[in-house]
Amino acid sequence: MIRVLIADGLRLPREALSAVLSSEPGVRVVSQVPRGDAVVPSALRTRPDVALLDADLPGLDGVTVAAQLKAALPCCRVIIVTAPERADSLRAALSTGVDGVLGKGLSVKELAEAVRKVARGDRILDPQLVTDALHAPDNPLSRRDIGILRLAAQGHTPTEIAEVLHLSPGTVRNNLAAINRKVGTRNRIETIRAASARGWI
Repeated sequence: MIRVLIADGLRLPREALSAVLSSEPGVRVVSQVPRGDAVVPSALRTRPDVALLDADLPGLDGVTVAAQLKAALPCCRVIIVTAPERADSLRAALSTGVDGVLGKGLSVKELAEAVRKVARGDRILDPQLVTDALHAPDNPLSRRDIGILRLAAQGHTPTEIAEVLHLSPGTVRNNLAAINRKVGTRNRIETIRAASARGWI
C-alpha cells in the first residue's frame, strides 16, 4: 500500500486529487494539507511514502517544504507539482533532492502513475519543464532579496519588512531599489510580477 500526503492550497483540486488517488488500487491518501507549514507535522504523524506538494503552497512554498520534509522524514519520497510558467522551480526543487517535478497540465491518471513510479524508486521529471528550465534566465536574486520581495508581494511596507527581518527601513528600501535593477524593472509592482512569473519568488 502506497501512503500518500497531498499538499495544495486550493481545496477543490486537493480533494479531487485525493478522491481519484484513493480509488487507485494499492494507494491510500493518509493526509490532505492546505498549507506548507503544516506538511512536516502532518507527515511525522501519518508517515506517508510519497508527498505530492504544490510549488505555490501558502505559509511555506513547496520547494522549502520539500527540503524540510527530506530532512525530517528521509524515507518519504517527494514530488513537486508546478505551473508550466514556473520552470525555474525545477532547478530549485532538484537542489533539495526531490524525487519528481511535474507540471500541472498532467491528467490525474498520469499523476497516479507518477506516484507509483516514484514509490518504486524512480525519478520523474516533466520533459517540458526541463526544456523550459534550460532556457529560463538564471535567478539574479540573493536569498535575502527573495525574502524581502516575498514579503513585499504579500503587501508589507518597507517598515513592516524591516521589523520582520530585523533590518532598518532604509536598508530595506535600498535593497528593493537594488532588486528592481537586478530584475530590470522600474518599480516594486513590476518586479514582483516579473519575479513571480519567472519562478524566482
